[in-house]
Amino acid sequence: MPYLQDGRPIDMVFNLLGVPSRMNVEQLLECLLGLAGSLLNRYYRIAPFDERYEQEASRKLVFSGLYQANKHTANPWVFEPKYPGKSRIFYGRTRSPFEQLVIIGKPYILKLIHQVDDKIHGCSSGHYALVTQQPLRRRSKQGGQRVGEMEVWALEGFGVAHIFQEMLTYKSHHIRAHQ
Repeated sequence: MPYLQDGRPIDMVFNLLGVPSRMNVEQLLECLLGLAGSLLNRYYRIAPFDERYEQEASRKLVFSGLYQANKHTANPWVFEPKYPGKSRIFYGRTRSPFEQLVIIGKPYILKLIHQVDDKIHGCSSGHYALVTQQPLRRRSKQGGQRVGEMEVWALEGFGVAHIFQEMLTYKSHHIRAHQ
């Protein structure tokens, strides 16, 4: 795993492309403010939509927190004035630095718990739509689940071509079979 300039290892690495796809750019500011708060041993409570009080209020708060953490801990990597919020990390094996500076921080993360018993559903045969003669959708109507594009990719990744053959031939929807 990569590590920081002071030698501390990084616990998790996120792909930055996940931020705009989830339309949650503020998680970057939360991550940076979490780092400043952990270094200063301080907690922050921020009201949503605080930009209505002053333009760039969130950004100013985050960068002032990082600047204070830089002065308090005497770690120059916490706040670099040329690239605020970014710092250099190093490869764990080769100990060489990454080419680009990256955002590091302490975000607030919760594990999303899914219960398998609540999610699992299956049907062998059942009700059909009158107009299209297709099986009903949704679990609430005792229907089946669609094998979507991402599920097909997952099956392709495991190299199970025989399952595709079954799904498209004799396990496929057959109108005469349910009449």
